[in-house]
Amino acid sequence: MPDSSSVYLPVWNLSDLFASIESPEILTIIAEAQEKAESLRATYEGKLEETAPKELAQILSDYEVLSENLGRIICHADLMFAGNMADAKIAQHSQTMREKLADIEAKLLFVELELASLSEDRYQEALKEPAFYHYQPWLRRLRAAAPYQLEARLEQMLVERSPSGRAAWIRLFDETVTSLKFDFDGTTLSEAEILNLLSSPDAKTRQKAGASLSKIMNENQRLFSLIINVIAKDKEVDDRWRGFNAPVSARNLANDVDDAVVDALAEAVTSRMPDIAHRYYQLKAGWMAGTSKKNATMPWWDRNAPLKGDDDRRYSWDEAKDIVLGAFAAFTPEMADIAKRFFDEGWIDAGMRDGKASGAFSHPTVPSAHPYILLNYDGKARDVMTLAHELGHGVHQLLAADQGLLMADTPLTLAETASVFAEMLVFRELLARAPSDSARRFLLAGKIEDMLNTVVRQIAFHNFETALHERRRSGELMPDDISAIWMDTQKQALGPAIKLDESYQPIWSYIPHFIHTPFYVYAYAFGDCLVNALWQVYETSPASEKQQFIDNYIGLLKAGGTKRYDAALSPFELDAADPAFWHKGLDMISEMIDRLEETSA
Repeated sequence: MPDSSSVYLPVWNLSDLFASIESPEILTIIAEAQEKAESLRATYEGKLEETAPKELAQILSDYEVLSENLGRIICHADLMFAGNMADAKIAQHSQTMREKLADIEAKLLFVELELASLSEDRYQEALKEPAFYHYQPWLRRLRAAAPYQLEARLEQMLVERSPSGRAAWIRLFDETVTSLKFDFDGTTLSEAEILNLLSSPDAKTRQKAGASLSKIMNENQRLFSLIINVIAKDKEVDDRWRGFNAPVSARNLANDVDDAVVDALAEAVTSRMPDIAHRYYQLKAGWMAGTSKKNATMPWWDRNAPLKGDDDRRYSWDEAKDIVLGAFAAFTPEMADIAKRFFDEGWIDAGMRDGKASGAFSHPTVPSAHPYILLNYDGKARDVMTLAHELGHGVHQLLAADQGLLMADTPLTLAETASVFAEMLVFRELLARAPSDSARRFLLAGKIEDMLNTVVRQIAFHNFETALHERRRSGELMPDDISAIWMDTQKQALGPAIKLDESYQPIWSYIPHFIHTPFYVYAYAFGDCLVNALWQVYETSPASEKQQFIDNYIGLLKAGGTKRYDAALSPFELDAADPAFWHKGLDMISEMIDRLEETSA
């Protein structure tokens, strides 16, 4: 196949949100929202405790409509920025919208604060009103956060200053990373392009790409270290004022999960790193070196290298589409029909280009519109599974949209469920299509690597963040301090087969989750282990019970944010509070490595 950059790849059409950043509708919506927010505040601020239940329900309905209208604006601005971070006009528009919306959101803040702190008697009385009870799942999560709320004027101040505070540092990070240029044999590459070369079949290419990535990130260490220090300090102040016990606790509350459950996940994965990650990388190092010796090693830039003998097959965009939709349809036609809309209706931006955000995501936007998917598609098997991953998110987001803006959003503990399950469906389809045992072996190794990246690597990131945020409480960290934490946690995860020299020290700084959403990363491991357990339930179900599993699974996706992880998993008789649950998911990875060892003997 020709290089994917030289063939057609879709570009998204954002007109379902707005025609352009100059659309007059944007300013009209802002003006109307400003007026409505001021009216609501003037009428109800400080009075919700005494407001009648039917009126409370109407306030919530108005609040949801207002939030959706404003959400449409900021989602459009964010997607425009992700598509071209190098355009100063788009960046200016994004920041301006963020500032205008923060002003309106500050006026509406009283709604959430006062509903969260309604007296229990008053709240129970209001729940008897059906229109108010409709919002009970959202209200439950809102009221769970009440003990950590600050005084109303402080909360308002934090919202108003957010565009010039933490959000501004995130913007600085994003624009800096986008502007970075990586030299490769005299050619200037973007971050996405240089990262793709780390999976090249050519060893010298991978080495040069690793050296270039390390060099540029190292040259910017002072700035990136400053940014993460500010982000961590800002979080420490916020956590301290709100009364959170641990750096991860605020994220766990937002994810609707208990600290103990996340701790059990992290402890289980960390304890199994030698059994799964160390073992696999030792096996791979031997293959790469062409030896059966148990002490073979390989440099860090070879970690995601294709195995020797792999033909590094490329899949055209149309092939990828057929594979993914076919795999979804084999599970349930409903899933394939929804996913097909993303291709047919211009909801995907797939190609690589200067200024575009690296990586991949599915942005849910707002329920009255639809999600949009961003990819940097290069045609590898891993890219096909990334397409499946993001389409899984998109299907989930569309199915949950009927819950409305306040309840469609899924906590991160369940947000990766559909995406990782979709990956597994497509992996099985790729295996079935593989032309030989050798091809299946390479696909199996690739899937194991993806699972290690999703589970072990993300918990290693989580351990890095935990140590960094704990250390930051005692004072600002120098770049060398951050690098030392990074190296310790990554050595623990990857094991002795991966050589981590000083060129690996600045590599932490290209990972945006540390800046955008501290402690987001464990959600990937949570989702992967959860899906591994779900998959085992599906695989072992008798044929007569398969449809019931599918119905329960679609029901889980449709529920959006209306169910906690424990309630969502109960139809499958799975309990994430039991440490054995996490080992069940990890056992699946270990067994896949067993199979790979057997085929390599």
